[in-house]
Amino acid sequence: MSPVRKPALRGRRLFVALWRLVRVYWTSPDAKWGALLLAGAVALEIGAVQAVVFVSDAQRRSVEALEHRDAGAFAHMVALFLGLSLLSVLVSAGRVYARQLLEVRWRRGLTGHYLGRWIGGQAYGQAQLHGGEIDNPDQRIAEDVRDFVASALGLSLSLLAAVATLVSFGGLLWRLSSGWVVPLGGVERQVPGLLLWVAIGFALVSMWLTHLVGRRLVPINYDRFRFEADFRYGLVRFRDHVEQVALGGGEAVERLGAVERFRHVVDVVLQLVRAEFELGIVTASLGRLSSLVPLLVAAPSYFAGLVTLGLIVQTRIAYDQVSGSLSWFVNAYREIARWRANVERLSAFADVMDETGRDLARSGIRIAAAPQASIRLVDVRLEVPGGRAILEGANASVGAGDRVALLGAPGRGKTILFRALAGVWPFGSGRIERPGRERMLFLPQRPYLPIGTLRAVVSYPAAEGSLDDARIGEALALVGLEHLAPRLGATEPWEQQLAAHEQQLLAIARALLQQPEWLLLDEATSGLDEETERRVTELLLARLPRAGVLAAGLRPGALALLPRRWTLAERDGRGILQAA
Repeated sequence: MSPVRKPALRGRRLFVALWRLVRVYWTSPDAKWGALLLAGAVALEIGAVQAVVFVSDAQRRSVEALEHRDAGAFAHMVALFLGLSLLSVLVSAGRVYARQLLEVRWRRGLTGHYLGRWIGGQAYGQAQLHGGEIDNPDQRIAEDVRDFVASALGLSLSLLAAVATLVSFGGLLWRLSSGWVVPLGGVERQVPGLLLWVAIGFALVSMWLTHLVGRRLVPINYDRFRFEADFRYGLVRFRDHVEQVALGGGEAVERLGAVERFRHVVDVVLQLVRAEFELGIVTASLGRLSSLVPLLVAAPSYFAGLVTLGLIVQTRIAYDQVSGSLSWFVNAYREIARWRANVERLSAFADVMDETGRDLARSGIRIAAAPQASIRLVDVRLEVPGGRAILEGANASVGAGDRVALLGAPGRGKTILFRALAGVWPFGSGRIERPGRERMLFLPQRPYLPIGTLRAVVSYPAAEGSLDDARIGEALALVGLEHLAPRLGATEPWEQQLAAHEQQLLAIARALLQQPEWLLLDEATSGLDEETERRVTELLLARLPRAGVLAAGLRPGALALLPRRWTLAERDGRGILQAA
């Protein structure tokens, strides 16, 4: 289950969170192009409103021509109406095009920002420190960013159009309805701008009722996003581990887990359906009533002969436009609710990444540049997240060309020490001096195989195409994977296609290709038989003669090739490192 959501953002906190999201793109170098597109979209939005004003006037004139049986004037006004309608269509299409271009650029900038922060050196630390506080970062980057940008532009431009419509048609509605009469206390009275005041009052009541009924949509949408993502992630995880599940006979458990996650989806969607049903009844009722209001108000003046039928037609168009602009909040409420949920999810994600950055910056283990070609531990203390020490007072060094075996019973902290050397384990104290991360290569027990061609998989972490195919083929042949060389251009789910020992051999081939100055192997050959392990270890040492090597989990045959030892042991209840 995902964690319970934090309290909703309101007031100043919502404004701060929104500004933090908006400024990412609008303070970037691409913002100048975004500003041009935004200016074009704004101009076209206002132009679209003005086009509707002209079309409404043409409609009034054509109805009046019919009323006066003036065929020539009617034909002229129909031609004008068609021309103005065509112009309105072109302007409307242009504003949609400009908005979509801006949406793509804004999404590209915001997505790049989140990708840069998430897929970085602090990702592992975030998972360790705050993994339970955030759900589905993949969905937040892929979908919440997309929906936030689309809704931000859609809502802001539609609000601008509503304001422009109110300004354009509000004055017209005031003028058209100023001479109308309304029966008050048995006496017919004239109220300046009668329909404008009616539209304003009706809109205020509509907004209050809409918010009263629809305010539950924000938390429901927030939960819907995370439950949908949990369900999808569970299916993806099963797909990626289908072999392990099948071998373990765990299909029934996986199926029950998927059904349970989907039950949460169904529950929250039913809540959303009920909430939107209630809101739909309110908004539909208000919409139907709103269309009747101008006719009811105009009827006394029409029957009194104060206004023409054509004037009523134009007045109704103006009222509909003013009422629609004043009802922007009512009509956009569902979109606002989804957008608020996007803002809260992205803001919470950014908060966790900020907190992780501060935690790592305060980390007791300090990573420093090595003054010479070496890796040094200086009074290093390693802790598990709860604060229990597993290693204290460690002092040791590995020089260029040294071959060191890391020994110790299971649970002594060998893997954690490797993580600390990589700079991703923040718990503890002391100092680790080491060369730049780009000069080091870590090979874990289970290597990571990225999505892509086999060429990209073998080249990782170098970019695909940066290594010659002949070199890749040679490296594969050296480790016994020559049968894979013809498939370098193939894209397959390689994590499922390759056996565990083939994946480890592929990682060894990576080391041969990358030629690192420092090679750290954490049980990187555990899936190989002892003879193959010794052979590939000899291969690495021969091909990387000047590299410093630190390896854990070797069996006797390969262990004999490494003359030095670091041993993780226990003395007086304390974890210590013995270097020889």
